[in-house]
Amino acid sequence: MLSRKGLVPDDYLLTRLAEDVQQPKFKGKARKARFVAKNGTCNVAHTNIREQGRFLQDVFTTLVDLKWLHTLIIFTMSFLCSWLLFAMVWWLIAFAHGDLDQKGDDFVPCVTDIHSFSSAFLFSIEVQVTIGFGGRMVTEECLSAIVVLIIQNIVGLLINAIMLGCIFMKTAQANRRAETLIFSKHAVISIRNNRLCFMIRLGDLRKSMIISATVRMQVVRRSTTPEGEVVPLDQIDIHMDNPVGTNGIFLVAPLIICHIINKDSPLYELSPADLQKNDIEVIVVLEGVVETTGITTQARTSYLSEEILWGQRFVPTITEEEGAYPVDYSKFGNAIRVPTPSCSAKKLDEDGGIARFKLHEHSTPRPSVRRRQLSLRIKRQSTISPLA
Repeated sequence: MLSRKGLVPDDYLLTRLAEDVQQPKFKGKARKARFVAKNGTCNVAHTNIREQGRFLQDVFTTLVDLKWLHTLIIFTMSFLCSWLLFAMVWWLIAFAHGDLDQKGDDFVPCVTDIHSFSSAFLFSIEVQVTIGFGGRMVTEECLSAIVVLIIQNIVGLLINAIMLGCIFMKTAQANRRAETLIFSKHAVISIRNNRLCFMIRLGDLRKSMIISATVRMQVVRRSTTPEGEVVPLDQIDIHMDNPVGTNGIFLVAPLIICHIINKDSPLYELSPADLQKNDIEVIVVLEGVVETTGITTQARTSYLSEEILWGQRFVPTITEEEGAYPVDYSKFGNAIRVPTPSCSAKKLDEDGGIARFKLHEHSTPRPSVRRRQLSLRIKRQSTISPLA
């Protein structure tokens, strides 16, 4: 696991190691709570669940979802309770057969060398974990002892299978792989391929690939239907223009995932000012199959209005050196300002589109150029002789 200090730049966030991310402080109107946190956890609390028994119908999944402390307690208690239960059974068998009393050399007990509950408990452990120290063993004197021996072995195998499987699943959970899938800390909006686009950058820190990786985006906002119904978390899918042309991506190096803001986009009518006023949240979900384990994994993050930078684009992180393509992750979240219309995509289309904007940009000198031209004009006028 990469350390947060030194190896992990501040310009991007690990999807599962971003608990220390400081939320932006807002002045004035309180902003809505995140639906999905930056580290991918969903900010949803389930309350008033009356049918708690449904969780017991899927015991294995419930055990896997528990915290590690609770899982270890259940792991320990399951073995300890089974040992104590069968120790009581073995002690009762020995008591009923008279094995606890001192007998002669011709007496054959059900289980040899059981003289107290402590010795019955030790024999129960030997049977269930198949240690077999050799001092105690079941004889053919009692049929009940043979039946209990078979039952305890079967119960022990079931407990081993369930608890060891639970521990394995908790250590090999797919969300652990998502810790090395990273997203840019900010999203950007700028012109790309003559279209106004919403872009984020994602990458994978491991050399082992994510197979069949797909990316989905949703805009979550509060909306009202024509009938007056208020939807507090209206989830709207948005289409993406990925580098490979489909939702599937080849995540070998960091990729910029692009969403074209067109008429079908929920961001179509939003200008930079409207974007800051509206409480919207863009959720990004990356799914794929882990190459080494074959388990499906998912990484999530979200971007609030304040985390969307208008008029900027990401700087390149990949270069070609000596036949290789090194990736500089220190530039993963870096963005630079670029000329971008300060109006919504709808307004831009109404005014003639990107071509009209570029024509106006080229015909209108920049402020620095205008200042330079003005200073040259003043300098020329100062050098003209008054007699002239």
